[in-house]
Amino acid sequence: MSIWEYANPKKFMALSGRVLPWVAGLAALTLAAGLVWGFFLTPDDYKQGSTVKIIYIHVPAASAAINAWAVMLIASLVWIVRRHHVSALVAKAAAPVGLTFTLIALVTGAFWGQPMWGTWWAWDPRLTNFLIFALFYLGYIALWEAVENPDTAADLTGVLCIVGSVFALLSRYAVLFWNQGLHQGASLSMDAQENVSDVYWIPLVICIAGFELLFLALVLVRARTEIRTRRAQALMARERLA
Repeated sequence: MSIWEYANPKKFMALSGRVLPWVAGLAALTLAAGLVWGFFLTPDDYKQGSTVKIIYIHVPAASAAINAWAVMLIASLVWIVRRHHVSALVAKAAAPVGLTFTLIALVTGAFWGQPMWGTWWAWDPRLTNFLIFALFYLGYIALWEAVENPDTAADLTGVLCIVGSVFALLSRYAVLFWNQGLHQGASLSMDAQENVSDVYWIPLVICIAGFELLFLALVLVRARTEIRTRRAQALMARERLA
């Protein structure tokens, strides 16, 4: 069995229909467990107090936003190279979900930063880069809506996605690129000394898994909707020609 079989819309719909309830259920369970554990069962930080618990939304949302763009990039490259329409629709479906996670990360970052830094926003290189990242998301979505021909729109948004991937990479690794600025270092790292305390680390990992599963569930729902919309448009076009 080849993975390319699922570029067929019929097979993709069949597989996604079977997988979606499980992914959605796991997302709900994981998010509930992680958020309840994080917000109600972990102690306040000795320095940041209860404000530190914003980490259970801020970090998973930021991670999901960057990973969403990675999914869009892979799907766009598949479209450009192999011209599979399902991949283009997956990229299109992922964009609004990724933008939502990006905005959640920006807003929760402001709520976290205000009591820590004394300001809602600072033109820190990392924060500024993530704001530009959000603008790329907006531009990507707007380009899909502005171009009438779906194949042309997929081509143009694919190119934009490749360019925007530079900022996705910078957003992911900005903590390493810039040593100056207000933003703290990475909450999760291969270096054990860089990680948050275990009491926060375990529920944080669970929350990240929950956000990623939620992203997958939402993308599957939106991709299935896009395929149904294309089918409906094709049927209406045939009726007009008949």
